[in-house]
Amino acid sequence: MAKKITSKIIIYILLIAGVVLSIAPFYWMIVGSTLPSGEIFRVPPKLLPGDYLAKNFQTLNESLGIAKIFWNSLFIALVYTLVSTLISAMAGYAFAKFKFKGKNVFFFIILCTLMIPSQVTLIPLFEMMVTFNWLNTYQAIILPTLASPFAIYLMRQNMKAIPDSIMEASRIDGAGELKIFFTVILPVTRPAMAAVGIFLFMSQWNSLLWPLITLNSKEMFTLPVALSSLIGMARIDYGQLMLGTTLSTIPIMIFFLLLQKHFISGILGGSVKE
Repeated sequence: MAKKITSKIIIYILLIAGVVLSIAPFYWMIVGSTLPSGEIFRVPPKLLPGDYLAKNFQTLNESLGIAKIFWNSLFIALVYTLVSTLISAMAGYAFAKFKFKGKNVFFFIILCTLMIPSQVTLIPLFEMMVTFNWLNTYQAIILPTLASPFAIYLMRQNMKAIPDSIMEASRIDGAGELKIFFTVILPVTRPAMAAVGIFLFMSQWNSLLWPLITLNSKEMFTLPVALSSLIGMARIDYGQLMLGTTLSTIPIMIFFLLLQKHFISGILGGSVKE
């Protein structure tokens, strides 16, 4: 009995330590956003929030125009997430429930694209954006990666678990394929779509390299690009940098909290055996 109690205490201590270690960087980031730049790295560190938040926000807004930057990131991430999730669901439905020539070959090609480093496609994509005259536009950020191979794979695996009898019953009732997809398939796969949405939103919200290449005006910058512009060769104001980073994490946390109840079931739904 004593050994069991001791082992539980050790486990709880380790779990608490893990939680503290996980939260500590975020807490330090929040505290740093309320301090002047010179006090952030002082020894010993200041662990309580300061009174410099308003000044840091004013400086950050003067440097970037935070409202416009925030809107750019939010608009791009939301539009990309909604459209890409719908495309992934449609593609997953086609690969899971329809029989057509070359289906396995096409799906294998999609999976193979997961092994291609994104850096390899930067030059041809950039040349395409120049040809279309899309540089420094929203569509240059949103369109190139709308068809996400990982999202298609996850949706396909989830939809394979849906019994074909449900669709057959709908067809007998006279429903067309689009009606079946939107009224029967999508409600059933809501957890999977939530999981896919979280992944897509996070990937687009945190994207830096591609927006950095295609956006060349301050008015079009997304948050990662704008924050990277604060890091120069001269003095770095870590107070406003910490505040900007804190603001950039808030939408991700809200998005995840809104969809978290569907997240685990959506991920586990992709474990269907072939």
